[in-house]
Amino acid sequence: MSVVDTKMKQKPKWTVFLRFATPAVLASAGVLAITILALFVPPYIGMADNGDYFRILYSNGLYFNAPDYDSQYLGHFVKSYGIFQYFNENGATLSSSQSMFIRLSMWINQLFSPSVFDIRIQAALFTLLYTGAVYLLIEGLTWKLKAMQGYIIAVIAIFIFGDTAYTAFFNSFFSESIVLTMMIYLFAAVLLLYRNRFNDYVLIGIFLISGLILTTSKQQNAPVGVIIAVMSILLFFVRRQRPFRVLVASSLVCVFAAGIATYALIPQEFVNINKYHAMTRGVMLQSEDPEAALESFGIDKQFSVLNKSIYYEPFTTIDVDSEILQNHFYTQYGFGKIVAFYATHPEQAGKMLDLAAKNAFTIRPPAMGNYEQSAGKAFGAQTNFFSVYSDVKQALAPKTFGFIVIWMIVVIGLYLPSFISAWRNKNIREMLRLPQMLCMIAMGLSGILVSIIGAGDADLSKHEFLFTLAFDIVTFAVVADAIQGSLWNNMSVQKSQTISHSA
Repeated sequence: MSVVDTKMKQKPKWTVFLRFATPAVLASAGVLAITILALFVPPYIGMADNGDYFRILYSNGLYFNAPDYDSQYLGHFVKSYGIFQYFNENGATLSSSQSMFIRLSMWINQLFSPSVFDIRIQAALFTLLYTGAVYLLIEGLTWKLKAMQGYIIAVIAIFIFGDTAYTAFFNSFFSESIVLTMMIYLFAAVLLLYRNRFNDYVLIGIFLISGLILTTSKQQNAPVGVIIAVMSILLFFVRRQRPFRVLVASSLVCVFAAGIATYALIPQEFVNINKYHAMTRGVMLQSEDPEAALESFGIDKQFSVLNKSIYYEPFTTIDVDSEILQNHFYTQYGFGKIVAFYATHPEQAGKMLDLAAKNAFTIRPPAMGNYEQSAGKAFGAQTNFFSVYSDVKQALAPKTFGFIVIWMIVVIGLYLPSFISAWRNKNIREMLRLPQMLCMIAMGLSGILVSIIGAGDADLSKHEFLFTLAFDIVTFAVVADAIQGSLWNNMSVQKSQTISHSA
């Protein structure tokens, strides 16, 4: 028997367990197990359709095949859909990276059933991607960390990211499932670059792919591409090699262009819907004098009759698609004018921001049920299975924009000393943490601002998903760094690894 074998036998069994069951493995396995129980074991948990599914379904070759589908809107989750067998005359109503995942899921589904699509195929695909994202996130936060500290962080990760308020989106056609998965990949890629863990070129590849998919997942995310590109410029200086810098520069340009293209490709129909709500559920909603507010845009004050109305109402004072509105209402303002209006009316802007803050910590939209009709649950019933975190967060988080401002200041203040220290030592890799946090915060804020400027208070709890996710990721990272004592100091990268060493 060799000396090595003898030493292996002498090691306690728990050390062998620690070698393979790392905190990252524990966290990802825990999230995977909980998600499987929630989404793939009866009663299945998913998300009811709020009326938006048709935008992405028909153009991708799917259709509603349940005879009573309309009666299940908002109340019940539906897992089966028909697959067009012949010519599909429905063109794309929007451009989204979501189509890529639907098409892939359909291809896998048709290996088993050519005519009926089971949404759980898509859920399985997202679950696997999500498990990988959680693994990379925890690996970046716990690498070279003491075992006990690492396992504490892993348990917290399961508590937050295994919450069914998040994972229920996988059993739906809402793009939030893509936002959830890709945002974690994006954060993990930069975190691992900061830790100098894994291959830098592979991590930049993950950064690029997740950034592109995240930005193009929905029109609301158009500013995300610009934010990622601008806030991640420091990545260019991590290494001096020309191939690396060319790859980073190309990646930033691609993500920036994706943001611009996503905005440019917004269909005019959706522009009108958002503009309608921006005025009726935004500008006029919080104005003490709606008629005067309209006149400041050059709009006839008689349109104040539309105050607080919704575009989709079956019976309206004026047809929302009429030439009257098209020529005398929609054409009189754009989102730039709305921004200028709020800038000159800070009190009204503050009311809208506080209104947004009331919904900024809600993960699960309150309007949509989670169960199939066959489960026998009440219409609109939502699951309580592994949802403690989302319930506590919604109940206890302060519902004012002032709290969000304080949160941002605290996060920046915690990471600023280590950034300054790394800057003085000319260690670019260690400088990545603060810009990474700022990028996530900026993306979260864009979710709030785009929502209230672009659509008022219409469906705020769902539109602000980007912020609530950014809040959780950043806050979780702060807690993890506090556990390992690295808030004020860079502990993960050796001091000798300056830019000259990585060149």
